[in-house]
Amino acid sequence: MPDIATLLPLIAFLLAVGAFAGVLAGLLGVGGGIVLVPAFYYVFQVLGYDSGSIMQVCVATSLATIVVTSWRSVRAHHAKGAVDVSILKGWGPGIVIGALVGSLVATQLRSETLTAIFAVLALIVAFYMTFSKPNWRIADEMPKGAKRYVYSPGVGFASVLMGIGGGSFGVPLMTLHGVPIHRAVATAAGFGMLIAVPAVILFAVLPTDGALPPLTVGLINVPAFLVIIAMTVLTAPIGAKLAHSMDPAPLKRAFAVFLFLVALNMLRKVLL
Repeated sequence: MPDIATLLPLIAFLLAVGAFAGVLAGLLGVGGGIVLVPAFYYVFQVLGYDSGSIMQVCVATSLATIVVTSWRSVRAHHAKGAVDVSILKGWGPGIVIGALVGSLVATQLRSETLTAIFAVLALIVAFYMTFSKPNWRIADEMPKGAKRYVYSPGVGFASVLMGIGGGSFGVPLMTLHGVPIHRAVATAAGFGMLIAVPAVILFAVLPTDGALPPLTVGLINVPAFLVIIAMTVLTAPIGAKLAHSMDPAPLKRAFAVFLFLVALNMLRKVLL
């Protein structure tokens, strides 16, 4: 067990990350998990846990926090009438199926492979956040029929492999199809619930191997979950409030640069 001098700075680090992740979930709709997964990865490695399943623990623990964060964010956005319930109903079944399949696939991958997948997808998200324009459009309405049956599981599947809510993929998808940005951010919080709940249930009961951090249930590390939730439950509503009162574009581009650097560093650790 690490000594207190090692644990206290790491706990403080996770508290700060949790506060930041909660604001991001409400403000940008990108899902706090895109910050939490690299943070967990760093903390667990510092503590000496680097088994073949450690990245799965990071992903699963991140998704567990998203259950709570998304719920808080959805309630805050819904109170402002911003959540598009019709999109959630139409896309929900496909997203849930994709999340379940993604959970099963994630448990079969090596930690290094899952880390590389996260890094590559994070680079794609960062690229889009940096260069996308508000007026970009593919269509004037959300996909229906066969396209929806392809896109909705894809959102759930890719999000679970990254340990994130649906915002990083859902917000671009919706805005490219004519959904106003504030409505897309609010609805994406609902995507987070649809992704995280079924994934967390599977991650909690699926068998694991390797040396995992103490108090890990299935693949969910309970202490890390509690530390993060202590902050995100406070800050997610703040982010949702800010989303309706400011232009998030400058912050989004700054965060994209940060995400780009984090993803490159994770990719470097896998490849070198």
